[in-house]
Amino acid sequence: MNMYMLTASFEPMHFVDNLRYMGLGMLGIFIVIGVIMLLTMLLNKLTEDRSHDGSDEQ
Repeated sequence: MNMYMLTASFEPMHFVDNLRYMGLGMLGIFIVIGVIMLLTMLLNKLTEDRSHDGSDEQ
C-alpha cells in the first residue's frame, strides 16, 4: 500500500459552513468599492471648475 496516496471526499456540510466566509468576503469587497466610489465623488466635487457657468462656449 502506498502511504502517500491521498483520498479526497466531498462533504456537503463543509461547503454550507464556508458560505458564511464567502458572504463576508463579498460584503467586504462591496464595502471597499463603495468607499472608492464615495471618495471619487467627493474628489470630483472638491476639484470641479467653479468659474464654469454651465454653457459649452469656448
